[in-house]
Amino acid sequence: MMDTDLLKPHPGATHKKKRVGRGNSSGHGGTSTRGHKGQKARSKVAKWFEGGQMPLVRRIPKRGFHPPAREKLLTVNVEKLNVFKTGSEVDPEAMRKAGLVSRRGKVKILGRGELVRSLKVKADGFSKVALEKIERLKGRRKSSDVG
Repeated sequence: MMDTDLLKPHPGATHKKKRVGRGNSSGHGGTSTRGHKGQKARSKVAKWFEGGQMPLVRRIPKRGFHPPAREKLLTVNVEKLNVFKTGSEVDPEAMRKAGLVSRRGKVKILGRGELVRSLKVKADGFSKVALEKIERLKGRRKSSDVG
């Protein structure tokens, strides 16, 4: 078995790093191996610079209005609520613990599937179909309607 800390590259396989801009006597002073003037002689060129052609972000058409602070609702269908026991109170925290929502945030209950248990559902919003299905089984809802 060989110790990896004893390994070293073959002679001539590695080179010293070229130290530029350390004075004229170093041989790499003055223009620091960049030549004279021109774009590549300057200190920076923006990563997104495309040589003067119209940049991609300006070539693509934009439509509509996209509100920057829009809060996306977490959605849960009523069929997923069947994992809870009959009569239990289901709030966003309970849904998160049961794995129905992945993070904290406003939760809206949607109407896909069938609900087979009577539950007390607490959420930030309900669809009309979801409300009908919850109330049909004598369940209750607690919330401020989001929409």
